[in-house]
Amino acid sequence: MEIITSILAGVLFATAIYNMLQKQLLRIVIGTALLSHGAHILIFTMGKLKTGQPPILTDGIENYTDPLPQALILTSIVISFGVTSLLLVLAYRSTQENGTDNMEELRGNENE
Repeated sequence: MEIITSILAGVLFATAIYNMLQKQLLRIVIGTALLSHGAHILIFTMGKLKTGQPPILTDGIENYTDPLPQALILTSIVISFGVTSLLLVLAYRSTQENGTDNMEELRGNENE
C-alpha cells in the first residue's frame, strides 16, 4: 500500500510542478494546491500505513496507531487551505486590476 501512495504522491508532485510552470495564474494556484496535497500524502506515507486501535490507553490493546502523522497532516491541511485561499484572492485581484491572468503580460514581457 505504501508503494501505491508513494506513486500517487509522485504523480501529484509532477502535476503540480507542470502547473506551476504555466503562464496562467489560476494554473499556478492549482499547482500549489496539488503540491500541498502531494506533501500531505507523502507525510501520511512516511508515518507508515498501519492499522490498529485509536491511541487511547485501555487494557488489553497492544497495537496502537501513531497519531503524530495525522496531527501533522491536519495542521498542514489548514495551512494549505489558508495559502490557497490567499493565492486565489491575489490572483482574482490581479486579474481584475490588470485585465489579464497571463504571467508574461503581468511582467511586462508582451513578446512571446
